[in-house]
Amino acid sequence: MTILHASISELTTLRWDLATEIEHLSRHSFNAVSLWRTKLSDVGADVGRRLLQNAGIRVSSLQWAGGFTGSDGRSHIESIDDALEAIETAAAVGTRVLLVHTGCRGGHTLRHANRLLQGAFNVLAPAAYERGVTLAVKPFHHGAAVGCGFLTRLPTAIEWVERFEHPAVRLVLDLWQFGHDPGLLQSLFPQLVPLLALVQVADSHGAPTTDRERLPPGLGQLPLENLVAELIEFGYRGDIEFKLVGETVEAMGYDQVLRQARLTADRWARAVRLPATRQGDRTADGHRAIVGMHDLPAAIRGVG
Repeated sequence: MTILHASISELTTLRWDLATEIEHLSRHSFNAVSLWRTKLSDVGADVGRRLLQNAGIRVSSLQWAGGFTGSDGRSHIESIDDALEAIETAAAVGTRVLLVHTGCRGGHTLRHANRLLQGAFNVLAPAAYERGVTLAVKPFHHGAAVGCGFLTRLPTAIEWVERFEHPAVRLVLDLWQFGHDPGLLQSLFPQLVPLLALVQVADSHGAPTTDRERLPPGLGQLPLENLVAELIEFGYRGDIEFKLVGETVEAMGYDQVLRQARLTADRWARAVRLPATRQGDRTADGHRAIVGMHDLPAAIRGVG
C-alpha cells in the first residue's frame, strides 16, 4: 500500500482558472490541490469547495497568510486580521493546513521580529485550533527569503515551533529551499518530521536564489526521490505538494508539467511501499508516525 499523497500547487498552473485546473488535475489522476487565496477569491470559497468536491479533489493546503513584520505594507494588526480570515477560508474549503509566511526581517532586529511573530501566533493559534486548522510555518533559505520570511535556518524554525508548543502550529518543509544540502537536512529529520504539516517539492541546480526557478523533479540536481523516501521512512504521512514555477514550466506548458509530475509521483510511490501506520505508531527509529491531516478521523481533525 502506497503512502505517498501527491498534490499540485495552484501556483504551478498560475494562468489557469480553477475550473480548468480541475479538468486537468482529474485527467492526470491528481486528487489534491493547494489553493492560492488570490485565485480562490475569483470564485469564492463556497463555489470552489463545491467544484472540487464534485470532481473528487480535496484541498491539501491553502496559501498563504502572514507578513507579520510589516514587510508587505500591512500593519501588524492588519496581517493578523487577514490571517484570521484565511483560517476561516481554510475551514470553508475543507483543508486543515494553512501556509504561513512570517514576513521578512526588514528593519527589525531579530528579537523584535520574533516578538511580532509570537504576538501574532498568540492570537492565531487558538483560533486555528478551534476551526481544526493547522498553521504551517514556512522557513525560507536566506538566498530566497527576501520579502517572505526571517526564519532562514531549519534548526531555528524547529526551535521556534517547539518553544511555542501548540498543537495547531507546525512547519512546512520545502525541499527546493533546503534539499541542496541533504546531509544537513537528513540529520534534522528526527526533530523535524514530527513537526511537519506539509512537504513541498521542486528541483534546482543548487542553493535557492531570488530568481525562484522551481524546476520539475528530474530537471535539476536535488536528490528529491531519496529525500522523500527518507521522510516517509521517518513517519511522514502528509501531502507532497509539487510547486513548480518559472520559465521552464511556462515553456513546457502546464499539461506537460502535470503529466511529468504524475509520472514522478507514481515512481516515488512505487519506490516507497511501507505498511500503513496509525496515528501514535512508532517508526523503526522510535519516532512518532505523522499521518496526513486528511487521513485522521473527524474527531481528531476537529470536524463537526
